[in-house]
Amino acid sequence: MNEYGSLALVGSGEYLSQMMEFEGSLIKDGLANGKKPIYLQIPTAAAQESDHRINYWQQLGAEAAQNLGVTQSFLPIFTREDANNPELLKTISDAALIYLSGGDPHYLANTLRDTLAWDLILKNWQSGGSLSGCSAGAMVLSDQIPHFRLSRSEPTKGFGLLKDVRVIPHFDKFFKWIPDSAAKVLLDLQGDEVLIGIDEDTAVVKRIGQDWQVWGRGKLHIIKGEAPGQHQAGEFVKLGSQIL
Repeated sequence: MNEYGSLALVGSGEYLSQMMEFEGSLIKDGLANGKKPIYLQIPTAAAQESDHRINYWQQLGAEAAQNLGVTQSFLPIFTREDANNPELLKTISDAALIYLSGGDPHYLANTLRDTLAWDLILKNWQSGGSLSGCSAGAMVLSDQIPHFRLSRSEPTKGFGLLKDVRVIPHFDKFFKWIPDSAAKVLLDLQGDEVLIGIDEDTAVVKRIGQDWQVWGRGKLHIIKGEAPGQHQAGEFVKLGSQIL
């Protein structure tokens, strides 16, 4: 099947109980498109954290996969060498859901961009697998990734699936840890760029033949775009972005 799979942007909550139903729906989408019951988890964004934290994410992901009745494939892609190692990447093509979890979006983008791993991830999604990014994982799907704490620094090049959309995860907590001066720079986009904020434990998903749909306890905030405003679970919205 050559239809693109579902694409999800998540504000926070990967592998947690409050997001289990949502993750399960993405797996079902992938299975319906001929993929295998594999929940593939990519922790690259957390690569610079401690071994203890990496083990924590692996265990949390294992519990999520077990609760959903599928097989976990946790890929330790921590360097560009890892991302170009075909032996490490064998399970990518068949996975019903590929999940880019949180951490440092700049490290994630610089590690996976223009690698065999990203090529395989893209081909999986283009052939029906679901692709989800949480927090840092959502940010990298844009063309550009802003520096939240170094707002005047040049943005990092993202993966470009969302041509003109910029994503702010953890949006309901965003202004508590970003200085006002930095927030003003980040919120001042030019041209036709779309800026969205996604609250914690909240997601927005694009399924084949549908507009984007909001899921979760919080809201999707379209700060700049075709229909600015706040949108709650169940609502369909247009983000005005041509997906790769």
